[in-house]
Amino acid sequence: MSDGVDTSRRRFLTAATSVVGAVGAVYVAVPFVKSMWPSARAQAAGAPVEVDISKIEPGQMLNVEWRGKPVWIVNRTPEMLDSLNELTDRVSDPDSQASEQPEYAQNQTRSIKESVLVMVAICTHLGCSPKYRPDVAPADLGKDWLGGFFCPCHGSKYDIAGRVYKGMPAPLNMPVPPHRYIGDTVLLVGEDQGAA
Repeated sequence: MSDGVDTSRRRFLTAATSVVGAVGAVYVAVPFVKSMWPSARAQAAGAPVEVDISKIEPGQMLNVEWRGKPVWIVNRTPEMLDSLNELTDRVSDPDSQASEQPEYAQNQTRSIKESVLVMVAICTHLGCSPKYRPDVAPADLGKDWLGGFFCPCHGSKYDIAGRVYKGMPAPLNMPVPPHRYIGDTVLLVGEDQGAA
């Protein structure tokens, strides 16, 4: 027996209302879910940085930014590397036991390739940015200065491997960030050798 009610129309209206409600819920949820994702700026700040080091002349330095920090890449000369042996007794942590660097950079040169130093350019005393001073025996740093990094804020001295001299305000060597080579002259700062 029919009471004059069109059930097909009721089913259509119920289905249409459900679809509109579901679409509305998605529109409301999308901005909420997107707000939990890191911003493009945050993603870029933590992303590895690719650097072509082929144009860095011996003795010269290149400055790049990784995670909002300055990173120095120095193409060290043979003379600079030789000076590291002379300074072993004058630096606080010659073997970088207490300092921050990846295992593959825990050596005298603190690098993968001896001639290329990759280092976060922040003084370990109060976070200042030291100056690159490759000159040997300048008047303001003394005859025993063989080149390296000098923080003018409080006088901390580092050798050409970023190892801090004894008796300085800075307690540790400057950090070496994770990095790897993706070619003979291309570095990827911010990613370890073992990363795929």
